[in-house]
Amino acid sequence: MKAVEIQAFGSPEGLAVIDLPDPSPADGQVLIATEAIGVGGVDAVIRSGAIAGYGFKEGHILGSEVAGTVTAVGDGVDTSWVAQRVWAFTGLGGGYVEQAIAPVEEILPLPANLSAADAVTLGSSGAVAHFGLAHARFAPGESVLVRGAAGSIGIMTVQLAARGGASAVAVTTSSAERGDRLRKLGATHVLDRAGEGGHDAPPGYDVIIDIVAGADLPSFFARLNPNGRMVVVGVVAGYPPADFGMKMMAAFGKSLSFATFSTDTVPKPDRRAVRTEQFEAASRGELQMVVHELLPLEQAVLAHQKMDAGEVFGRIVLVPSGS
Repeated sequence: MKAVEIQAFGSPEGLAVIDLPDPSPADGQVLIATEAIGVGGVDAVIRSGAIAGYGFKEGHILGSEVAGTVTAVGDGVDTSWVAQRVWAFTGLGGGYVEQAIAPVEEILPLPANLSAADAVTLGSSGAVAHFGLAHARFAPGESVLVRGAAGSIGIMTVQLAARGGASAVAVTTSSAERGDRLRKLGATHVLDRAGEGGHDAPPGYDVIIDIVAGADLPSFFARLNPNGRMVVVGVVAGYPPADFGMKMMAAFGKSLSFATFSTDTVPKPDRRAVRTEQFEAASRGELQMVVHELLPLEQAVLAHQKMDAGEVFGRIVLVPSGS
């Protein structure tokens, strides 16, 4: 089968298409003929080498979520899964392939009218948005700022905050055109990347969901209301400065809170329940997935080039040639 691996950390050109033997599912696993592969911000961070110290090595196959049809199951797995269309979480790798392996507890059946591309645009992003807002203790009537709202996590956070009764949903993004698209998804105020501008934007926010991190993260503490909470759910711009906490300490009297969040800390049954609910909501048209572009699996380099260039609104989805 075709797969995409990291042959050299750094630029997208370090990715390469290779041939691998067809895999077989082990105990508790399923084999999926992939129809769609989500290209996420975490893939770009891993590929860049920024977190190579966490155990990622050359030869790593990127990709954490796929959708397709189960073709085989390992021992201990109900054979009724065979021939079912599913979404699957493969972990922090193993997804950029024509045939993916996933633990049976990390797959979900797809509603008949939900496309594979929409499933991998919603599956991980929707859960991060839902549980990220919960981690921030977001409540109806509070104001929310989504920093870096043009990606799939940001787009889902905007929708869920608006549906959850936010008094305002502000977004930071790079252009007026993207801002207009985000308004149609539930944003009420559009700011530039520095958090400036926006007609009648609130002076402060009760909750900031940050997908960007990076050098500018500390400046956003000043945009929190008293008792405000910032939760970082992504690091697409890299780590913040080592002394970023000093900005927070300087505002000691505002009782601010800062947290990071990963869905790894959410029990699997809770993740399954939320994803099932979101897939059903999407199938009814209550949530909108934004697929930026479908590209062949063999064009993974181009997909990452587009992400690095900031061209993507929503999510790029890779499609194996046989799908």
